[in-house]
Amino acid sequence: MRTVLIWENLDRPRDIVVDPIGGFMYWTDWGANPKIERAGMDAWNRTVIISSNLTWPNGLAIDYSTERLYWADASVKTIEYGNFDGSGRQVLIGSQLPHPFGLTLHEDRIYWTDWQSKSIQSADKLTGLDRKTLAENLENLMDIHMFHNHRTKVQTGCLVNNGGCSHLCLLAPAPKSWSCACPTGINLQADGKTCAHGLMTTDGLAVDSVGRKIYWTDTGTNRIEVANLNGSMRKVLVWQNLDSPRAIALYHEMGYMYWTDWGEHAKLERSSMDGSDRVVLINNNLGWPNGLAVDKAGSQLLWADAHTERIEASDLNGSNRRTLVSPVQHPYGLTVLGSHMYWTDWQSRSIHRADKNTGENAIIIRSSLPGLMDIQAVDRTASAGLNKCGRRNGGCSHLCLPRLNGTSCACPTGVLLKADGRSCEDLPETYLLFSNRVSVRRISLDTHDHTDVFVPVAELQNVISLDYDSVERKLYYTDVSLDVIRRVNLDGSDMETVISSGLKTTDGLAVDWVARNMYWTDTGRNTIEVAHLDGTSRKVLVNNSLDEPRAIAVFPSKGFLFWTDWGHIAKIERAFLDGTDRKVLINTDLGWPNGLTLDYDTRRIFWVDAHLDRIESSDLNGKLRQILISPVSHPFALTQQERWIYWTDWQTKSIQRVDKHTGRSKETVLANVEGLMDIIVVSPQRQSGTNHCAANNGGCTHLCLARSNSFICACPDEADSRPCSTIAGHVPASPEKDTTGTQTPRKQATEKPHQGLSLVNCTEMNLSLEDCFQNSVISAPRDESPHISYVIGGALSILAILILIAAFIIYRHKKFKFADPGVSNLTYSNPSYRTSTQEVKIETAQKPAINSQLRYKKEVQGVVDGGYTKEKIRIVEGVCLLSGEDLYWEDLRQLKACRGSGLHNCMRTETVSLQASSASLNDGETEQLLQEGDHQSECSSISTTAHHNTHPDTGWRHQRKTSTESQV
Repeated sequence: MRTVLIWENLDRPRDIVVDPIGGFMYWTDWGANPKIERAGMDAWNRTVIISSNLTWPNGLAIDYSTERLYWADASVKTIEYGNFDGSGRQVLIGSQLPHPFGLTLHEDRIYWTDWQSKSIQSADKLTGLDRKTLAENLENLMDIHMFHNHRTKVQTGCLVNNGGCSHLCLLAPAPKSWSCACPTGINLQADGKTCAHGLMTTDGLAVDSVGRKIYWTDTGTNRIEVANLNGSMRKVLVWQNLDSPRAIALYHEMGYMYWTDWGEHAKLERSSMDGSDRVVLINNNLGWPNGLAVDKAGSQLLWADAHTERIEASDLNGSNRRTLVSPVQHPYGLTVLGSHMYWTDWQSRSIHRADKNTGENAIIIRSSLPGLMDIQAVDRTASAGLNKCGRRNGGCSHLCLPRLNGTSCACPTGVLLKADGRSCEDLPETYLLFSNRVSVRRISLDTHDHTDVFVPVAELQNVISLDYDSVERKLYYTDVSLDVIRRVNLDGSDMETVISSGLKTTDGLAVDWVARNMYWTDTGRNTIEVAHLDGTSRKVLVNNSLDEPRAIAVFPSKGFLFWTDWGHIAKIERAFLDGTDRKVLINTDLGWPNGLTLDYDTRRIFWVDAHLDRIESSDLNGKLRQILISPVSHPFALTQQERWIYWTDWQTKSIQRVDKHTGRSKETVLANVEGLMDIIVVSPQRQSGTNHCAANNGGCTHLCLARSNSFICACPDEADSRPCSTIAGHVPASPEKDTTGTQTPRKQATEKPHQGLSLVNCTEMNLSLEDCFQNSVISAPRDESPHISYVIGGALSILAILILIAAFIIYRHKKFKFADPGVSNLTYSNPSYRTSTQEVKIETAQKPAINSQLRYKKEVQGVVDGGYTKEKIRIVEGVCLLSGEDLYWEDLRQLKACRGSGLHNCMRTETVSLQASSASLNDGETEQLLQEGDHQSECSSISTTAHHNTHPDTGWRHQRKTSTESQV
C-alpha cells in the first residue's frame, strides 16, 4: 500500500523525521535552494521553516522532550537546532566538524556520524560540550539511529479500527488528527475513507470528450477498459490476446479505437469503441511501440517505437507504412497538433517537434525535463464533433458506445444485457466472491471475461473467511486483525458487527441459510461455535479434541456440519448441526487440509491439501476418496459451481479452476492477486433445500439446530432476557427455571457447554407438539451418597486409563526409536496468516490386500425421470450394497419411484467408482465382485458385514447391517 505524498518542488530531498505526537514530518532538501520543510504526515499544510544559511543540510533529529529540531550542515560544518516552526535557531556545535551526515538523539546526548573523520561522536544536546568519540576508522558511514524502549506511546485515531480507512491511515496535525489515503494510482472515494480499486499498471489513456467516456489500457491485467468520466459504469472491452497493451487513441467520429501492444509479439490493433470488430493492423518490424496518435486531418496513424528508434506512419487501415524520423533515442509519448507532431524522449529528457507528414524540420522544444512520460496537444479552436450517444444516451440504460455505423449499448463489467439490447440486469446472477486480506472482490460467471470487481466494503484489515446469505443478500466475513465477524450488503451499505468479543482467530465461517444460523471455527480458542445470523444466541458446539480447526461447511438439508483440522493429526470431521454424532471421516494421508466445500448435487466433499499439494474428494461419509488434481502449488480455499471446482493459490497468486469430474481442463481465472484467502460462489441454485428449522425456527425459542431426520432446540451459553426452552413450541414461565423445575444457572460465554444437554428430538414423522419428547439428564441431589457400583466403576475406569497411557508411551517410544517409513514428521509450518510451528504428522493408510478400484467408465447414455441417469442409480445401489449406511438407503428410496422394479438389478463393476479399502468387503468378496463384472449375470447375495480387523481405522463407527439381495 505504497503512496506518493509529495512530488512537486523537490530538488534533492535527503533526511526525513516524523513527529507522531504533533502529526508532522520534517525533511531536508540540499538542492539549488537548500531548505528544511515541514508538513503533516498526510502531506497537509506543507511549509518551509528554514531556508537561509543552509548549504548541505544532511541529518535531522527530533527531541520530543524539548520540542526541538536538530540538523547537521556538512558545508558550513555545524550542528544547529530550532523550534518545530523554525524559530529560535541556535548553533549547537560550530567547530571541528569535518563532514557530519547522520544525526540522532537519546536522553541528554546527541550522536552523529562523520564521513571525513570516519567516526561516531556524541555531545551534550543542550550545550554541545562534553564531546566524545564512540568509534573510529569506520568506512562508508551513513545514517545513525537510536532504538530504545522509552519512547512515548501516542494514542492516535489510526489505532482504532485503522481510523475507519479501507487502506492507509495517516496522522495529521490538529484539528484533523488523521486522514485516509489510497495506494498510488487509486482514488479516494467521496466518503473520505474508502479507496476505489482495480488498476494495476495503467499505461495508456484516452478521453472521448464528445461521448463523455474514458478509455485506458492496463498492462498489469492485460485489459482495455472504458467508464464514464466520473469512473462509474466501468466495463472491460478487450481482455483476450493482449500481452502488454500500452498507448491508446480514439477516433470518435469513425467509432474506432487504436492501441499498441509491445509484448512478445508486438502489434498495432484497431476495434470499434465497444470492443467489437477487432483487427490487427501491423504486426511486423515492431519492437516497443510506445506513443500513438491519430491524425484525423491527414487520415493517418503515427506511432513511436523505442526499440527500432524511429517514428512511423500509415493510413487508418495500417497500409502505406513509412518512416518519418530515424533515429530517435527513446521516444515515449506522441501527439499531433496542426501540421506538426510532438514527442517526448526519455534519454534526451526533452520534447521534440517535426513535420507530421515528412518528419523534417525536427527541433527540440524543451530540454532538461527528467521523468518525461506522455504528451497530449489540445486545439481549443477545433469543434467537438457530433455525439452519437448524445440523445437520451442512445436509448441505453447504462453505457452507450460508438461504433462504425452507429452505437451499441453495454453494461458494467460482469452484468448481462437484457433481451431488449438496451437495458442491463442489476447484478450478475452467478459470481465468485473472494478475499485478499484488505478487500473483497467479485468475479461474474455470467460473462466470459472473468474480470474482478471490488465490493465496496470499508474497514477491512485482514479478511480471511467469507460466506453469503442468499435470503437477505448479505455478505458475512471474519477479520482476524479486528477479531470480529461482520455482515454487509454487497453495495457496502448496512455494515453490522455481529460478533465482536470472544474471538481469537476465526479461520472458517459457514451460513446455514435455512435455520438462519452461522457457524465458525476459532483456531485460537480451538472451538466451533454457532449463533443466529445477527450474533445472538451464541453457543459453543465443539471444544474438545480440536487442534487447528480451519475450514467449515454446512449441509442444512442433511443436518450435517463438516470441518477440517490441520493440527498435529490432520483430519476432516463431521457432526450434526447441533454438534452431536461427531465422526472423524478422514485422518490418513492428510497434511494441511485448508479449504473445504460441498457439492450439494453429487453429495461429495472437496478439500485442498496445501502440504500434499492436491485437491481431493470423498462422499459424505469419507469413503470413495479420490484425488482430483495433483500437484497444485499452495491451495488455500475452494468452492464449487456446476462442473467446476475453483480455488485460491498463494504461491501462484491466482484463482484457478478444474473440472470436478475429471480433474482436467485446468484454467487460470484470475492472476497476479496478492494475499488471496477465501473464495465462495453465489448462485440461485447453490443455497437450496430445507429442513425442520425452516418454518418458524422449528418452534424453538432460541437456536434450532437440524439433525439428519430431526432437530433440537438449544439455549445459548449466556442467557439473555428471553426465557429459553429446549422443547419446541414451549416457552417457560421464568427464564431462570427449566422444565423440571430445578434452578438453571446462567452459563458464561467462557464456560464449556454441558455434555448432557436437555434436547428435544422431533422426528420427521412426529412433528406435532404432543409427539416431541424431551431427553433430560437430571443430576442427583448433592446430599445423596453415590452408589457402590459407581465407585467400583470409577476405579476400574481409572485403571483402564492408566494402562492405555502406559501402552501409548511404549508405542511412542518405539515409533521414534525406529524410523517409520509411513510417517512423515515436518518441522516447518503451514505458511498461513497465523503460523504454527508445531509438528505435522501425516498418517499413511496401509494398502489392502487387493488394491483395486471399481471404476466408473461407462458413458452416460440416457436420463431417467427426476434427472438421474441409469448409471447414477446403479452407483447409489452399489454404494448401498457395500456400505449399509442409512443415508444411502434414504437416497435409494428417493430414486425408487423413477427406477421401479429395476432396483432388482445389481450394479455393474464398470459403472461404479469405489475403493476396495472401504472396510465393507473382505478380499474374497471383492474378488467375487470384480469377477462378476466380466459377464451380464445379476449379482448373487453379498454379505456386507464389516471386517474392521483387516482395515485401517477411519476414526468413525457405524452399526453395520447385513444386506442381502432380497432386501435390496
